[in-house]
Amino acid sequence: METATVSTKTKWSMDNSHSEIGFRVKHLMVSNVRGTFKDYTATVTSGDEDFEGARVTATINPASVNTHDANRDAHLSGADFFDVENFKEIKFVSTQVKKKGGNGYSIQGDLTIKGITKPVTLDAEFEGIVKDPWGNSKAVFSVTGKISRKDWGLNWNAALETGGVLVSDDVWIHADVQLKKES
Repeated sequence: METATVSTKTKWSMDNSHSEIGFRVKHLMVSNVRGTFKDYTATVTSGDEDFEGARVTATINPASVNTHDANRDAHLSGADFFDVENFKEIKFVSTQVKKKGGNGYSIQGDLTIKGITKPVTLDAEFEGIVKDPWGNSKAVFSVTGKISRKDWGLNWNAALETGGVLVSDDVWIHADVQLKKES
């Protein structure tokens, strides 16, 4: 896979107190259930203010899933879904970051869930670089994508008596990210 070389190396790390990584799935074929993860890290190595060719690595602790329902969170943590006893992390490593025009980027990479690694493409909207009141440079992105959970062995479901299934195969990913400039 092609990874562009970054000439000026700038390291950014996730500002977790101002970021969120989440997902949504269809429930009962018509409504959405949303969730987030509370424990994650991410680093980005880029050009100084140009993210084309950047290297992105993100790690999520699947046991930190939060859907605002303790029973559902326990089910998601169990063997039917994330199997957190045997798989301690969800990992994303970029293989290519390309500028799409305007403020848009396409981020291709490998997503590993439950020990299964598959390629995915995420869309990122670069919101800009700003300085916070303490003089820290922050790069802000909105990231979205869609995956089929079955590609990673997250197969559990239940049939509805009216037809259809309880949980959609499609999972919509969203992340609102603030990165803090480290170097």
